[in-house]
Amino acid sequence: MSQQFQQPAPDSTPASAAPAPGPSGADFLTPYPGPSGADFLQAQAPAPARPANVGLGIAAAVGAALVTAAVYGTIIGLTEYQIGFAAVAVGAAVGFAAGKLGGSNPLLPVLSALLSLAAVFAGQLFGIAMIGADQLGVSTMDVVSLGTSLLVDAWKETSGPMTYLFLAVGGYTAFQSARKAA
Repeated sequence: MSQQFQQPAPDSTPASAAPAPGPSGADFLTPYPGPSGADFLQAQAPAPARPANVGLGIAAAVGAALVTAAVYGTIIGLTEYQIGFAAVAVGAAVGFAAGKLGGSNPLLPVLSALLSLAAVFAGQLFGIAMIGADQLGVSTMDVVSLGTSLLVDAWKETSGPMTYLFLAVGGYTAFQSARKAA
């Protein structure tokens, strides 16, 4: 069996282009001209933290409490049931808004818990007003305009252990959310 063997072409590289030196035994002793470890650490420095704005955190928590109270009350009014996950969502929204925008001020978790308790309570009152308005055939605002004492009396009559549990869960969730979001 004979094969055609072709001779290699003559070296066409110019004499000035010498091949790159390969690693030799002494190359590991010479320092590498690249970035040092200090350069790497300096390039990875975190961005400076923005200063906490407690006033903005309080305003955000109050706004979140108002909005979530209305939503929670609407859920209660439409379903005629208190839903525990909604109370958790109220607390989480109030606490997250306060912590994220207000920073790590130790006042914010406590204030968030109090605002969440107020929001869950106001939502329950609004839900009772919606249910009462539906039963009486009037608008919800007509029932609300009768006064809060009437709504609080109705709340006292209908409240049970679950009502207080939802208040506590909402407050606890707000406290923890404000701490963790900061």
